Amino acid sequence: MTSTTDINATSYAGLGLSPRSETTKGRTELGQKEFFELMVAQLKHQDPLKPLDSNEFLGQVAQFTTVSGIQEMQKSFADLAATLGSSQALQASTLVGREVLVPGSAGYLAEAGTLGGAVQVADSTRALTVTVHDANGQVVRQMGLGARAAGEVEFNWDGITDAGKRAAPGVYSVSATVDADGQKVAAETAVLARVESVTLGRGGSEMQLNLTGLGSVGLGGVRQIL
Repeated sequence: MTSTTDINATSYAGLGLSPRSETTKGRTELGQKEFFELMVAQLKHQDPLKPLDSNEFLGQVAQFTTVSGIQEMQKSFADLAATLGSSQALQASTLVGREVLVPGSAGYLAEAGTLGGAVQVADSTRALTVTVHDANGQVVRQMGLGARAAGEVEFNWDGITDAGKRAAPGVYSVSATVDADGQKVAAETAVLARVESVTLGRGGSEMQLNLTGLGSVGLGGVRQIL
């Protein structure tokens, strides 16, 4: 594409004029005012026997408009990016210390804390069971939640094992089954986790929530913020 600087030089040459020094103006690009002044001068000084080609004239206007429009668009995108960045930072600051519900089976049990979450029950069931496993895969607690209708069912493990002892702090896995006509069928689980810190997205990437004991998860993966 021909630049506005090229248009400037070519057009002045066609009039037998020399362009003003760019160093005295302190700029390297043809401004909108100068461009249209130049266009008017071209029309005034054109040879009556060889009038300015209308297609060429319109082409120059279109080139200038395109370059100017791109510059304005770039500035608009830069302003938008700055606004979105500020909004994202503000949003991130409000999430730290709160609990979020994220899909998955891994949950963190804090000292003297609880481990909560939810089970997605596809169809009504006569028996819903939530089982908690330790890092070695051993069952530490099994909770029968009885008959449940279809929908999301919350659960909360108080940290006490089936043996009646307090479980050590750490990461535990949770699984759920429903009774479907006498057969146990796995159900989808989600766990509650506390947001420890937030990593802002860069270059269009998603904001990451850093969860206590569980690593990070994208903001888009969060089902609920409590």
